[in-house]
Amino acid sequence: VQLQASGGGLVQAGGSLRLSCAASGRTFSTYAVGWFRQAPGKEREFVATISWNGVTTTYADSVKGRFTLSRDNAKNTVYLQMNSLKSEDTAVYYCAAGRTSGTYSRTYTYWGPGTQVTVSS
Repeated sequence: VQLQASGGGLVQAGGSLRLSCAASGRTFSTYAVGWFRQAPGKEREFVATISWNGVTTTYADSVKGRFTLSRDNAKNTVYLQMNSLKSEDTAVYYCAAGRTSGTYSRTYTYWGPGTQVTVSS
């Protein structure tokens, strides 16, 4: 499975962005997908995860109520809708795929290159 995150950019605080994680491979629909982010000088942190069938989602407390995950397995794509963005959301965002959902990065086998999200205050 190869992953490619896109949709990052520069946005003002309070604005919105939608990140996409597009995957290659016919088995993508059987994988859970997680999003992580890494800000400069900080460790990578968990953002959100969605089960293979889209039924179960889990969010970090810092984004709960502002970010929403969804997936379209017919398009091999997972979406992270980010609303009410804050300056502390500035980071490189990564999507990852694994056989199970989890909040730890080691849960995921496949990783794509990140996409930069910058929120100006």
